[in-house]
Amino acid sequence: MRPAALFVLATLASIFAVSMVGVAAPAPAPPPPHHHPTRARRAPRLPAGAEAALPASAGGQGARSPASVVALRAPGPPAILVRAGSFTMGSSEVEIAHAVTLCKLEPGGDLCVDETEASFANELVPHEVYLSDFWIDRTEVTVASYRRCVSAGLCTEPPYASGGQRFDRPEYPVVLVSWSDAQRYCAWAGGRLPTEAEWERAARGAAGRRYPWGHVYNPFHANHGRLSFDELDDGDGFLELAPVGSLVAGRTPDGIDDLAGNVEEWVADYYHPEYPSGSAKDPRGPDMGEERVLRGGSYILGRPWLRGAARGHDLPTSRRAWRGFRCARDA
Repeated sequence: MRPAALFVLATLASIFAVSMVGVAAPAPAPPPPHHHPTRARRAPRLPAGAEAALPASAGGQGARSPASVVALRAPGPPAILVRAGSFTMGSSEVEIAHAVTLCKLEPGGDLCVDETEASFANELVPHEVYLSDFWIDRTEVTVASYRRCVSAGLCTEPPYASGGQRFDRPEYPVVLVSWSDAQRYCAWAGGRLPTEAEWERAARGAAGRRYPWGHVYNPFHANHGRLSFDELDDGDGFLELAPVGSLVAGRTPDGIDDLAGNVEEWVADYYHPEYPSGSAKDPRGPDMGEERVLRGGSYILGRPWLRGAARGHDLPTSRRAWRGFRCARDA
C-alpha cells in the first residue's frame, strides 16, 4: 500500500477513537437489591422538656443558633430539700402599698378600686416563722403523674371531658381538681400538701424575695396573665397553660419551678384574712374555716398576684382551669 493511503487510514482511525471517548465507558453497576437512595439526615429529636433549656427570645420561644447547636439542661430532681430556718412571713404596709401600685400599672389598672386594694391586706401582719426541714416538689403535679393515681383507683378523673380537653396533656399541670383531689393524690404519692408557710418559704427564700427569682419583676420569667377584661397574655410565650418547668429563668435559687404563674396552687391551710400575731414554729394555719388558701398566681393573673407573699382563697370543692397543686413531705 502506498504511504499516502496509509496516512489517510491512520488519520481516520484517530478521529474515530476520539469520537468514542466516554461512549465506550462501562455503565455503572446496578444497586444491590436492598439498596435505597441516600436520604438527608434529620436533626435528632429533643427529649421531652428539652425545649425549655433553649434560650428564650422576647416572644418566649426557644431560639436556635445558625449552627443548630442545642444545649440541653437536666430537668432537675423531682423534689427539693428546704433546710430548717427562720424567715419573715407576710407583708409590711410598705409592701402592700407597692402591690397596690403594681395593680394600678396593669392594663386595667382603673379596676384597682377599694375592693381590689383591700385584698392585699390579707398579707398582714409580717411575723417570724421557723420551719423544720421539708421536701417540696420541684414542679406542679402533671396530668401524667396524676393519672397514675387515677389508674390505681385512688384519685378522681378531672372533668376534662366536659369541655377542658385542651388542658388534658401529659406534660401540663393537672387542673380542674378540688382541694380534696389534691390532698388525696399527695397522700397516695407518700406526701401531703405544703402548708402555707412552707409554700411561702419556698417561693421567697430566707431573705424574703418579692418574686421566686428575685426582687425585680420580669414578664418572661413566669406564665402570667393581666388585670384586664381580657385576662390572657401570651407575651411570655404561652396564652394559657405551659408544660411544667418551661420558664427556667423563673426558677428559685433552690431549684424550684413555677412558684409564680402557670397555675395557682392549693395548700393545706384553712384561710383566714389575717395572720396571727407573734412568731410561730411549723404553723399549720387555723383549725377550721370555710375556704382553703391558694398560692402563686396563674396564667390569668397579673404581676401583683405573682409575688411570693400574695394570697388567694376559695371553697375547697371548687375546680378551676387555672388551678393545680404540688406536694410536700417531711424530711
